[in-house]
Amino acid sequence: MKIAVCIKRVPDTEMRFTIAPDGKSIESAGLKYEISTFDEYAIEAALRLNETQGGGEITVVGLGPAGLGELLRRGLSMGADKAIHLTADEVPVDGFAVAQALAAALREGGYDLILFGRNATDTGHGTVGPMVAQLLGLPCVTAITHLEINDGAGTAQRALEGATETVTFPLPAVLSIDEGLGRPRIPSLRDGREVPGQKAGHRCRRRAPEARPQFRRSDPSLRGAGTALRECARGRKPPTHQNRQPPWPVSCSSASPRSSRDES
Repeated sequence: MKIAVCIKRVPDTEMRFTIAPDGKSIESAGLKYEISTFDEYAIEAALRLNETQGGGEITVVGLGPAGLGELLRRGLSMGADKAIHLTADEVPVDGFAVAQALAAALREGGYDLILFGRNATDTGHGTVGPMVAQLLGLPCVTAITHLEINDGAGTAQRALEGATETVTFPLPAVLSIDEGLGRPRIPSLRDGREVPGQKAGHRCRRRAPEARPQFRRSDPSLRGAGTALRECARGRKPPTHQNRQPPWPVSCSSASPRSSRDES
């Protein structure tokens, strides 16, 4: 089975962010980058599929600057066979521009499955996968927690609120993976060291298309002081912030519950 896994380079969410002086980007100085969390689940899903199917080829695909190469090598060290690096000085905020770049790179690949993470951990968007499916004219199933492939078709389960949805689809298809398929494996240190000499030849570079302009980013506005709500004592009114009365009526009542003997 031939599988492509699209990954995104995102800042480590444990780090502190500031807006750059241009007002349109995040200050990159000192930031640490990693593969988006759900994209690692997608890599793991591809590896498990090929293990159960008896072999195949997995290609990790990413769009971004030179620093993305380190994360592509991480995907190779997890067990992927090839990597495609779509070069761009910055990843476009416009998801449709990213989808166009990925679709152009994947169109002639002959992939049975194209996998994405459920959403990106930096923006929370989960739109690029469905956009790629639309551009390629392929069926799409999102937020998959269980996946089986048999006889040229797939069966996927999606976790809903209080229920599980089962979906069948033909191949080829575009899927986005949730965390239920298995925890990502730890990359092999040995495979990572072999990447520059052995697997770098499988990595090609293409230029991504221009995205729609981004106008401005800004920090959230500062909030004013809040009002602390406390449980009022019996027969006393609750305290108000800075001795100001709230705009709604406040009343406290205390009535001890009657026992079943009193009710009778």
